[in-house]
Amino acid sequence: MTVTWDDGDRPFSEAFQDHFFSEADGRAECGHVFIDANRLGERWRAGGPFRIGELGFGTGLNFCETLRQWKALRRPDGHLGFTSFELFPMTKADIDRALSHWPEIAAERQALVAQWPAHPAGVITIEPDAQTRLTVICGDALEALTALPDRFDAWYLDGFAPSRNPDMWSESLIRAVFDHTAARGTFGTYAAAGFVRRNLLKAGFTVERRPGFAGKREMLAGCRPSER
Repeated sequence: MTVTWDDGDRPFSEAFQDHFFSEADGRAECGHVFIDANRLGERWRAGGPFRIGELGFGTGLNFCETLRQWKALRRPDGHLGFTSFELFPMTKADIDRALSHWPEIAAERQALVAQWPAHPAGVITIEPDAQTRLTVICGDALEALTALPDRFDAWYLDGFAPSRNPDMWSESLIRAVFDHTAARGTFGTYAAAGFVRRNLLKAGFTVERRPGFAGKREMLAGCRPSER
């Protein structure tokens, strides 16, 4: 995938004609849309293993901000497994350039870039510390997710805009996300398009509208009920 850079040195996907993160502040948006909407702080404080699934790894910004907050809140018995699905993995240089915007995640960026392969493909596994494992599965998200036995406690639904990348928000993929969500597992997404909400409801999630980030009117969050 060809990545170009706008005047603010923000990465832009030529394939999807969309930026990789919010112009306002992508790191703060991750906190609002994914970490807060999934109530991760209070859940991490309970200790034990925790699994996050993500559609769209992109620059790795969500992972780095999650890792930063995870390190501050985790208990000694905690372990975070973060699995992301990415069709077009970025190069090490582009990831490093994109994440250099935020000095707050400098340590996490360096840990990611240090282990990121020169030619990313297949399944990438990175362990920034003994309590954290990142797995990036390069390829079609629906095919890869369907093949996994894993169930996740929280989801970051972060593909490019539904109007630009409808496959990442399709009924079949959202259903696969539901099938790979633990009971009472949650999701957060910046997307609020009507067909995205309908697909989430049809899959079986409870869905609520919440205020979006930086003036965006709405976002969606919800959970998988304990029984269906």
